[in-house]
Amino acid sequence: MLEFSYFCLMKTTEAYQKQFSEFLNSYNVEREPKNLYQPIEYILNLGGKRLRPVLTLMTTACFGGDINRAMDAALALEVFHNFSLIHDDIMDAAPLRRGKETVHEKWNINTGILSGDAMLISAYQLFENYPPETFRELAKLFSKTALEVCEGQQYDIDFETRLQVSIPEYLKMIEYKTAVLVGAAMKMGAIVANATIADQNRCYEFGKNLGIAFQLQDDYLDAFGNPESFGKQVGGDILENKKTYLFLKAIENGSSEVKSELTQLFQNSAVKQDNKVSKTLELFVRSDANIATKDAISFYTKAAFDILETINIPSSNRQILKDFGNELMTRDV
Repeated sequence: MLEFSYFCLMKTTEAYQKQFSEFLNSYNVEREPKNLYQPIEYILNLGGKRLRPVLTLMTTACFGGDINRAMDAALALEVFHNFSLIHDDIMDAAPLRRGKETVHEKWNINTGILSGDAMLISAYQLFENYPPETFRELAKLFSKTALEVCEGQQYDIDFETRLQVSIPEYLKMIEYKTAVLVGAAMKMGAIVANATIADQNRCYEFGKNLGIAFQLQDDYLDAFGNPESFGKQVGGDILENKKTYLFLKAIENGSSEVKSELTQLFQNSAVKQDNKVSKTLELFVRSDANIATKDAISFYTKAAFDILETINIPSSNRQILKDFGNELMTRDV
């Protein structure tokens, strides 16, 4: 156990990312037809934070499991996540992903849809490399999570045209669209490591709360982040009339003037894009929505860390997961 704990302590986030990237490279082999598989290779090679696969590997290691056994599960999550990004970008008409052309911009919409479909199927195939009982548990969790992600995406689309969205509704949307996949990443790592059912569920709850905080941070960075480091169009959520936590808090806490101006900005399609973004950001600050969002990020981060304290792993390994969570919440990308 001493040898394992030392190994886990010495394993940095960058080391997990590197090891996973090497495994990913072995997965990216040339296949036919090229117009189906090249977009898949393209988006998988755009980089990104690799948040989900790293959490899967890290969780397996923190329970004393072999991270090599967790690679297929980690890759399944990364493939699925990137599949959802291809389709999200099509629905959002987004020009950039991680600072590069989106798949549908580089190829076309039909290719983006079909390549995304192939990624979803490929993600399921990766679970076939596990023994029957592990396969069953991983596939069951994955199916539940994938469906919730689709439900979250539909809520997100619905909210764009609704005049009123409550904060609880919004939190449910980001839980389904983003956070459940983070929770699943950790639970899959625990499943591969043969952790107890109770600890598997605690890992899921830790990841889910961390995922909510992560998405709130993403919303904040979309409005107030640096476009060069963020890698996406800053103000994109505003231009798409998304009812983010910032928007909802501005409506809830702002003066009648702020509410009126904000509502008009989101209903008037004639407003120039640059003016819409700058004016909306001004209203977010005037209503202290930016501060409220930072407070919410802290709330869900603390909730995650409280659950983390109940997971039955060595305290040194628990600290690794806490450090990872802190890294996420202080990021600018």
